[in-house]
Amino acid sequence: MTLSFAVPTPDAIPLAIVTPDTLGALVETLPSGSQAWVQTQGFTAALGQLCTLPNETGDIARVLVGFGNEDARARGRFPLASAAQKLPEGTYYIESGLTPDALRENALGWLLACYRFDRYRTQPQPAARLVAPDGIDAQQIETIAAGEALTRDLINTPASDMGPAQLEDAARALAKTHKAEITVTTGEALLDQNFPMIHAVGRASPRAPRLIDMRWGQVGPMLTLVGKGVCFDTGGLNIKPGGSMGLMKKDMGGAATALGLADMIMRSGLPLRLRVLIPAVENSINGDAMRPQDILTSRKGLTVEINNTDAEGRLVLADALALADEETPDLVISMATLTGAARVALGPDLAPYFTDDDNHATRLAQAGQRVADPVWRLPFHTPYEARIEPGIADLDNAPSGGMAGAITAALFLRRFVTAPYMHFDIYGWQPTAAPARPKGGVGMGARAILDALPEILDL
Repeated sequence: MTLSFAVPTPDAIPLAIVTPDTLGALVETLPSGSQAWVQTQGFTAALGQLCTLPNETGDIARVLVGFGNEDARARGRFPLASAAQKLPEGTYYIESGLTPDALRENALGWLLACYRFDRYRTQPQPAARLVAPDGIDAQQIETIAAGEALTRDLINTPASDMGPAQLEDAARALAKTHKAEITVTTGEALLDQNFPMIHAVGRASPRAPRLIDMRWGQVGPMLTLVGKGVCFDTGGLNIKPGGSMGLMKKDMGGAATALGLADMIMRSGLPLRLRVLIPAVENSINGDAMRPQDILTSRKGLTVEINNTDAEGRLVLADALALADEETPDLVISMATLTGAARVALGPDLAPYFTDDDNHATRLAQAGQRVADPVWRLPFHTPYEARIEPGIADLDNAPSGGMAGAITAALFLRRFVTAPYMHFDIYGWQPTAAPARPKGGVGMGARAILDALPEILDL
């Protein structure tokens, strides 16, 4: 769906941003009847609280929006977004009370709060529309919202309608929109083109595995995004229990986030050369499925012992990362819903990432704070390298012991990259609704990356 700001109208309703500290002074400026109304409504400017002030005819003349105190705001993001859900139909504009940074965050939050996934069910469209505040880059905020909406739509679509072929269709549609080049290697051709692990993971499904390769831009540093596109993950022969399989339509969340970020980059016209690689597979079960203790030879030539067929994401990423590295790009970023360990460590709201570059980490962390897209660095802890070396092969795809699962997975991937590298182990799902984030698929880390790229790549 399109997420955009409203056209200004003469009857647009002002939103006054109020904190407990500013409430008294604001109330003193109101007519006596409005002062009494604020008191009657029990409005204290608590975070998320609203008070609508009527005019002589009973229509809304002004809305007071509670922003709470600093401690309350520190507990969440996008405080204005809750107002977008509560206000009656109309066009609104922010009258006062926000710094430029807060204006940008809350204008974006309003748009993201208006997202609806309505492919299968008619849902009410957002009734409250926001005029773009003065002093912000409205077009850029709409660009970011569009990329996030694409990510959410892809993740929310069930596997019945989002298999490898449909993920390819989405990538082709994006390439067409931005005049990007795209090639796809499918099925047995993966073996001919030396992508053996992508083929091994996807060969048991009747929905053919594939590698999607999209390129955009002619000048500038080269950025390669690699997104895990496991469109459904049964776990393979190490089949998942039912409770763990329920959300596996989102196991292509890394690919969805990479495509959403690519959309933001291309819409923004960043002066770089962009490549997006998506290994798109379904990890299924039949007589031809890969087995525990099979040994696969990767594109890079490293051998991998399969000790759990449910640790398949790192296998398909490895072949794609090896391909990416052959061009020696300036930066490689992989995005994947890879390990439960990352979620145990940080929960669903923080995007864990790995990098060996302290400067990149600093810039990314600062960007995450600026754009309300929190990220948290985890270590490529080299002493754990021995855990991913089984002895019979070069690498183990599922080290025993259950410790440091996110780190060992990241170390596994790092073996396939020599270029500057970041890896994001994201969740891609909002388990309960929050301001600007309805329950369901969600992008993680993309806005922070977009904001940090000009510094990281010296654009």
